[in-house]
Amino acid sequence: MKNKPVVVIVFTALGLSVLLFVVLFIATMLTGGKTSRRLAPLPGSNRVALVKVEGMLVTSEQVVEEISEYSEDSSIKAIIVRVDSPGGGVVASQEIYNALLNARKEGKKVVISMGSVAASGGYYIAAAADKIVANPGTLTGSIGVKMEFANMEKLLEKIGVKGMVIKAGEYKDVGSPFRDMTEYEKKLLQWVIDDVHAQFIEAVAKGRNLPEADVRAIADGRIFTGRQALQLKLVDHLGDLDETIRVAAELAGIKGKPNVVHREKKMQFLEYLKEETASWFSEFLARSLGRTMVKLEYLYQ
Repeated sequence: MKNKPVVVIVFTALGLSVLLFVVLFIATMLTGGKTSRRLAPLPGSNRVALVKVEGMLVTSEQVVEEISEYSEDSSIKAIIVRVDSPGGGVVASQEIYNALLNARKEGKKVVISMGSVAASGGYYIAAAADKIVANPGTLTGSIGVKMEFANMEKLLEKIGVKGMVIKAGEYKDVGSPFRDMTEYEKKLLQWVIDDVHAQFIEAVAKGRNLPEADVRAIADGRIFTGRQALQLKLVDHLGDLDETIRVAAELAGIKGKPNVVHREKKMQFLEYLKEETASWFSEFLARSLGRTMVKLEYLYQ
């Protein structure tokens, strides 16, 4: 009887995994693996492109593809990225950041428009831009990185379950939920965290043309309003999306009101199931079975 809760959790998780597989299979068949339609070439050269980065940064492929498409379009003079995200995965943030740097190398002006939240990985992306425009009440900053672990040893003992690990490599099970970490293991992980944190600081210092020491002084995970960020030189202007469009047009040398183009989205709900739900469910399943999903995150939470 002691193992009954674990059995229930396992079978519930397995049942949900089968259901999720069916839903995702149908979603994939309906969307054909596509979530948006390419823009048809249009005449004129007074166009600016709008790319939206919203929600948790789980994957970067779609955004990077979109940025790359606009980078290759000679009629696009500037790319506006509307960021409304608390950040997420380190690699997803870095890949979008690099895509924006490549767009600038192709001669495109890149301007960030910050929405309600553009923090941590959301700010990492912004650091690649020529200019950053934030609303006065935008939450931004949160220059930091984290890894989260769960120690379930005491809980498992209460329900009569003992975790076991067979490993090759002394530190292969660092962060195991079945035991406490040693002090040296904590130091090993801190070493990793510090390096990824340094990468964030370097990206901001380079992108904002600020001394690394100045960035490091505020890179402790704290958040700022858009107005505070302006004072710290983390953003360039205060304003909404319309103001960002004006700034982008001015940078690109466009006279008059520019034509703003963006990809037409379809099947957004199904895409959400394929990405966000899949990510959440994989973590839920792993935790239910007594394992921890370890991720490096630029995330304000």
